[in-house]
Amino acid sequence: MATTERKPLLLDFEKPLAELSNRIEQIRQLAEENGVDVSGEIRKLEARATKLREEIFSTLSPAQRVQVARHPRRPSTLDYIQAITDEWMELHGDRCGTDDPALIAGVARLGGQPVVMLGQQKGRDTKDNIARNFGMAAPGGYRKAMRLMEHANKFGMPILAFVDTPGALATVAAEHQGAGEAIAYNLREMFSLDVPIICTVIGEASSGGALGIGICDRLLMFEHAVYTVISPEGCAAILWKDASKAPQAAVALKITSHDLKNLGIIDQILAEPIGGAHSDPLEAATTLKQALLDNLDELKQLTSPERRQMRYEKFRKIGVFTEIPH
Repeated sequence: MATTERKPLLLDFEKPLAELSNRIEQIRQLAEENGVDVSGEIRKLEARATKLREEIFSTLSPAQRVQVARHPRRPSTLDYIQAITDEWMELHGDRCGTDDPALIAGVARLGGQPVVMLGQQKGRDTKDNIARNFGMAAPGGYRKAMRLMEHANKFGMPILAFVDTPGALATVAAEHQGAGEAIAYNLREMFSLDVPIICTVIGEASSGGALGIGICDRLLMFEHAVYTVISPEGCAAILWKDASKAPQAAVALKITSHDLKNLGIIDQILAEPIGGAHSDPLEAATTLKQALLDNLDELKQLTSPERRQMRYEKFRKIGVFTEIPH
């Protein structure tokens, strides 16, 4: 069956790079049509394009990183699970009558060892996004996640969580179903689990919807992912009554991986391919798999009480600050 190549989805700051790539392709086509050897010129332009890509992605502003984190073709939870596991079986239902497609969970083998994997799942197109509530989990999703985490704890399987959500589902129905209670219950119970827990921010992680599966021993974060208490647009609308000031809010919120590493909130930054994880999903998956295996090896050297105490201390330190008198 013939397939058509998908056109790249360009972010605003990628346009100069796209123009240069188009120029290279035009020169290549003209050379083929006229039988002219321009390989030397093409090599120079390709080197220039590589340098330009490196310059662009090494100097992204916080607001631009938000754009990368939200890229429609950024690898999702399922993409990573399918790329890094030896086996994967998705399990369904919260045993209370619902099965939320916005939060997936199941059992898998990673590097030969059984684990439980879970995370928010966004869609690839409008229809899929609507079906998955744009990765915004309902209360049933968090209860399903907790059911699988309790399963992992019972059978001694490490828990690997992947966070990629603009927040929990905020509808009247979700409130009726106990959204706050479901997230709060997860927060409390995850601190008491005996097995290793590793959480990775793979895209956009916002508000309590991210924290609902985010209590962990090790918190990893992809280089261009973002982790925030509220979206920059929401913050700007509240503070300045002007959502167009979102870029200023993105700076003030300290949402980037480097900001959060400096603040001691995350433990490790996972390097992305030049151009973002969406430019080379397999390379990003390879980086993720190695980081998970390395951290699992370290955490398994600790006893359950040691991990629980470390987990408690990790989150108790978040938000501690020193006030400097004037």
